[in-house]
Amino acid sequence: MDKKLLDILVCPLCKAPLVYLKAEQELICRGDRLAYPIRDGIPVLLADEARELPPEEEVPKGSTP
Repeated sequence: MDKKLLDILVCPLCKAPLVYLKAEQELICRGDRLAYPIRDGIPVLLADEARELPPEEEVPKGSTP
């Protein structure tokens, strides 16, 4: 995922920055506890497509290399 693109992407609901999880191919919104999928290198920033993070799942603090 391109670093410049990651710098400008925000959560469509709360406008917070997103955390990139390379292994899971997801962008995480820590505020809303949502995981947006990345499909074929394209972020799908639709609330209906996002996965809700369960309370027991840790929310990462930063992006993974």
